[in-house]
Amino acid sequence: MTHPKVSILIPFKNTAAYLKECLESIIAQTYANWEVLAIDDHSTDQSTKIVAAFAKKDPRIKVHSNLGAGIIEALRTAYDRSMGDFVTRMDSDDIMTPNKLDVMVSALEKYGEGHLAVGMVKYFSDRGISDGYDRYEKWLNGLTVQGTNYSEIYKECVIPSPAWMAYRSDFDACGAFIPDRYPEDYDLAFRFYENGVKCIANDQLLHYWRDYNTRTSRTSEHYAQNYFLDIKLHYFLKLEHDSNRSLTVWGAGNKGKEIAKGLLKRGIPFYWVCDNPNKIGKEIYGQEMRHFDSLKTLKAPQSIITVANADAQHMIRAYFNTIDQKPMLDYFFFC
Repeated sequence: MTHPKVSILIPFKNTAAYLKECLESIIAQTYANWEVLAIDDHSTDQSTKIVAAFAKKDPRIKVHSNLGAGIIEALRTAYDRSMGDFVTRMDSDDIMTPNKLDVMVSALEKYGEGHLAVGMVKYFSDRGISDGYDRYEKWLNGLTVQGTNYSEIYKECVIPSPAWMAYRSDFDACGAFIPDRYPEDYDLAFRFYENGVKCIANDQLLHYWRDYNTRTSRTSEHYAQNYFLDIKLHYFLKLEHDSNRSLTVWGAGNKGKEIAKGLLKRGIPFYWVCDNPNKIGKEIYGQEMRHFDSLKTLKAPQSIITVANADAQHMIRAYFNTIDQKPMLDYFFFC
């Protein structure tokens, strides 16, 4: 029986300290029909030599130079050279569990096209994991176990870059790496969602996600909070917004203000609500702040929630229940 080939796309830049562990975890996979397309994004350390040494020993590993600059261009360079039936990404500083490819391929073969294989992740670091990353890991894995990743897609990236596998046909239908929009993994998650590619529930840990100070997501401007908010607003307006309904923004903190500025820039009318008595009745950016109870007087309101506090979010959910409004239809948590 011929097993489908998996193309593993690995952009790398100055990760010499971690590449050996990364590539060894791929070579140790119980599923053997794979190819690695490793793309050097102009490294200045020993990264390229390390990958080239692995490629010399294992012909399944191929190393090329980025035709452009940055992760998206590196991914395009890798994908253009790939031959696999299935496509996945790998971060050059991370580690796969030995059965990762086996589990994902089996899931895709069972469910067929139109589905996305996902898996649980675990952060690790020499210095320990922060409370924020710990919460994100638990939240993300809780969605993955149920296959309900899209249900909270406007909060954070629900399909991290090294924890998915797709049919090439589905990946192409979703636009592959054509968009120049960062963060590229979050944008891809939205495109999977937009195209109705269903997540396959998975309760197995498949990926170890390394955290350290010089990790790209910590140092690149492309992963700053404003980029995340821009993507959220872009896809909300494209996929969810109903211009016949009254759009509201709930919350006047930094994120609420950024969303408000984004709407004003686009000329999209909205109401601004909160529960802060010090702000109600005042104007911000020419918009009067209203009490959230004014939602009851608006025409079929559709709300963006920018309140991050967990207790406040529980209160907000309870409030929407009292006015018979549903998540991901009538209201959307942006944090």
